Amino acid sequence: MCALADVVHDSRDLAAAVSSGSFLTLGMAVVPCSMKTLAAVAHGFSGDLLARAADVTLKERRRLVLVTRETPLGLVHLRNMTAVTEAGAVVLPPVPGFYARPRTIDDLIAHTVGKVLDQFGIEHHLFRRWDGPPDDAPDAPAARTPEEETL
Repeated sequence: MCALADVVHDSRDLAAAVSSGSFLTLGMAVVPCSMKTLAAVAHGFSGDLLARAADVTLKERRRLVLVTRETPLGLVHLRNMTAVTEAGAVVLPPVPGFYARPRTIDDLIAHTVGKVLDQFGIEHHLFRRWDGPPDDAPDAPAARTPEEETL
């Protein structure tokens, strides 16, 4: 993965440029965001470069998008999500948009990537945007059989 990056920093390098508010960025996306990283950001614990850069992003009032990856969510996770949201971050779990009718795993991934790009106002064509039901959709949901009702 490092080969794809323009710049790579050691997570222990708290003197890296991204750890300073004077280093201008559009914002930051943490993909995936573990519950450990979420907790660090929620409580301002800058123990590594990732958490420090996220903290700087928030203090500078720049866009911070956290693509959380845990499920199910416990109360501590939910409270941490609330805390980062109140601080200005966007919590964006990778929930597929089935309205786009994904056919492959790549389609599902593209949907999440597109949603992250949307947060930064970056134009893309990674998924079909919702524009109403498709032409072949029924007007109303099909009636359920009594057997289905008990499921």
